[in-house]
Amino acid sequence: MATVTSFIRNTPTSELRDYFENANIKLPENVDWAKSEPEIVRPLLKAVDEMDAMDRGRVMNDADRVTSMADEAGQTALYSVVKDRSTLDDLANGHARALWMFLHERIGFRHAEEVRFTDERRRGRSWDGFISTPGMDLRRDEISLAAFKDALRERFASENIHVDIFDRHRPTFDGEDCELVQIAVYREGLPDDFLEFENGDLVRRARRPVFEAALTYEPSTGVIEVVANNRESREDMVRFLVRDLLGIEFENEKLPRRTYDLSSLLRPYGFPTDPADGIGSVEVKQLRLMPIDRVGERVTLECMSRANRNIWNMAEGHFNSSDPLRGGWVATQTKLLIRFHPKDGARRGRTLPFTITMPHGCNLKDRTEKEQMIGEKYLRHWGILRDD
Repeated sequence: MATVTSFIRNTPTSELRDYFENANIKLPENVDWAKSEPEIVRPLLKAVDEMDAMDRGRVMNDADRVTSMADEAGQTALYSVVKDRSTLDDLANGHARALWMFLHERIGFRHAEEVRFTDERRRGRSWDGFISTPGMDLRRDEISLAAFKDALRERFASENIHVDIFDRHRPTFDGEDCELVQIAVYREGLPDDFLEFENGDLVRRARRPVFEAALTYEPSTGVIEVVANNRESREDMVRFLVRDLLGIEFENEKLPRRTYDLSSLLRPYGFPTDPADGIGSVEVKQLRLMPIDRVGERVTLECMSRANRNIWNMAEGHFNSSDPLRGGWVATQTKLLIRFHPKDGARRGRTLPFTITMPHGCNLKDRTEKEQMIGEKYLRHWGILRDD
């Protein structure tokens, strides 16, 4: 019930009333929508707790979906697909915006869930990028879609295939939105079974699980990105998309992987920033080094939170002429900490810590969309990220 509690406590009562009326779930008379929000929350939570199993399960499932789209990443996904952004702008908070989409743009809400699924896995282990021809119109006619689905059915030995194609936007680090076409693919997997209770007895039920994958095509660059668990299947799906939906030849040219260069951190660096981004300071909290001429050894330098000197002063003070930062060593990993100026009278500003590992690793992809854009902007500016 924790998610239901969050859903009810954080959603304005007018939107909550719309939800229960749309869901056609009868509430007891002691839920008086004319009262103030604090007076509504407790009887509403009690009403949900006393519902029959079917209605309570429905509320719990709906609350989980809405709440999962109420955070920053969910809001970014909603705005990327909504027909009229001003409609969401006028609503009170993230829960209200997510619930409005859930009630009034059901397909758009599902597309936003698909956007989040895709973007959260972007540049992770289940992601690949390919270079194709820019400026193409992605085909959406029945013949092209049928050919694409048939190819997927044969590739995955799956009778049931569902494909969603929709237009969306993705924010970029320079503040502009890029236009994308997203293709969400759902396929039925091989038969499986699971345990459940029936009249108190434990029984096995047969089922066919559904697997989700996603592709995006960016017309301005020709870049195709794909998210799917299996690497071989990722290339095959891009091949089918290029052939059946773009109508061109598949060249199998991979998008170059991002490469990080930490050599600039072997000497004191000032980390210049734009005042408009509200950054107070940037610190190197940790630096891992390996000797150039020996394998299997490494040294890690770390400045704890109360250190009164930076990592370069610390290395010089401890090692003097043997300081590994003076030469003969290569930096293989670093932990950076960006501190922002306080806002709205807060005592402390927020922080953005992240780790970079040579040559391709960076955990910025686990941060929010806004944090990713700030991090990527400055990693490029500082010469650490060799952009693709």
